[in-house]
Amino acid sequence: MSTIAMQSLETEPELNSNVVSINVGGQIFQTTKQTLTQAGPKSLLSQIAGTGSDRFVDRDPDHFSLLLSLLRSGALPSNSLSNPSQFDGFALQKSSVLPLNGRDCPSAIASTPFGSLHVSHGSKITSFDWSRTRKSTILTQFTAVDSLLALSPDIVAAGATDFSGLQILDLHGECVKQVLNWENSTRSGSTVQAIGSSGEFLFTSFESSRRNSNSILVYDLNTLNPVTEIGHNEIFGADLDSAIPATKLKWVSSYGLLMASGSHSGLSGVTGNIRFWDIRSGNVVFDLKEKVDCFADVCVSDNLNVLFKVGVNSGEVFNADLRRLGSVNNDADDNSNPWICLGDRRKVVNGKKEGFGCKIESHGNQVFCSKGWAIELWSEVAMGSDKTSEGQLKGRVFRKNLMGRVKDTGGLRITNLAFGGNKMFVTRKDQQAVEIWQGSTTRGF
Repeated sequence: MSTIAMQSLETEPELNSNVVSINVGGQIFQTTKQTLTQAGPKSLLSQIAGTGSDRFVDRDPDHFSLLLSLLRSGALPSNSLSNPSQFDGFALQKSSVLPLNGRDCPSAIASTPFGSLHVSHGSKITSFDWSRTRKSTILTQFTAVDSLLALSPDIVAAGATDFSGLQILDLHGECVKQVLNWENSTRSGSTVQAIGSSGEFLFTSFESSRRNSNSILVYDLNTLNPVTEIGHNEIFGADLDSAIPATKLKWVSSYGLLMASGSHSGLSGVTGNIRFWDIRSGNVVFDLKEKVDCFADVCVSDNLNVLFKVGVNSGEVFNADLRRLGSVNNDADDNSNPWICLGDRRKVVNGKKEGFGCKIESHGNQVFCSKGWAIELWSEVAMGSDKTSEGQLKGRVFRKNLMGRVKDTGGLRITNLAFGGNKMFVTRKDQQAVEIWQGSTTRGF
């Protein structure tokens, strides 16, 4: 480094004691001590903030620029290392446990793409920043929060199946910004069954308090004004299909469709439906009716163009190619069944529901399914030239890997799975804490 550069680096603190200059791989960065201390009290950057000179870090300046952006705003640039397609589930290891105050176990969790986390437990919502060094808890009006969605680092949407209205909460200001309600025909309250979002819209599945009608409302994500209503059902007589509200909403960006799924348990077993909605026309594009081994949970992988479910009876993982759903005939025989079992096709013994309580989520190019205390990681295996002349895949092969060991988990059943950045968040039954499973990161900061 030149003498002039060294002098500038050493005299800067004298001009402004709050401004810090750091030489990273030959490139000078300027920031504040407060920003550097956001990395944690024991981090290298906090130590650098306390030194008066010789602030040199032998690392890639491009990577440091991303880290500095994260420290300043709590968010990474959209083209940065937070891209889910770069996520490697095989690198995940249980790294820490975040304890929660009180006796209530987590009922719902919501993460952001940058690793911050919101956890509902009882009537409280506890938030952790991306570094997990800052924690805050607010008290809500709910007895228990069943649905939680992060709209920004400080704003969440929260709802419950026994409390009317979707609440937009300001966690920093500890207040309710707005309450969104569905005006149903019976003019009764409207409870929240599920929440989802896209880059433009907020989706909410409502059911009337009398449980005789349900609907999905679409709101503008910025103004929270209602845009349209889809899937409105008024229940008459024994029309079971219309009595099932959507309990999971997922935006499929590659198709521009909203997936809405819901199920019902009755004397004849568990039945359900999975519908893909075009929100602009209000029409159903794909409609799957589940009668045999209905889903316990379902998810969509945008990257893989695949719909996944875990069967409530068998506990097996199934997949269906999204590109083939248009040919499904719900009134036809099993030849029209789009599902392909990825497991061993175990026979159900004594009517036991092996998949009850199982969760399934996709992140990047991989799928994660909870089975009791364990997590199955499913990844696609490339099979070379396995396409027909029309370019469609003849068969897709997925490989299963088991994550974790029972002695590390206490054998407690998993209740929630969520992903943010290179982290996986896990909650378990009767555990007042959240597990952090973290993937490989750039070391040294």
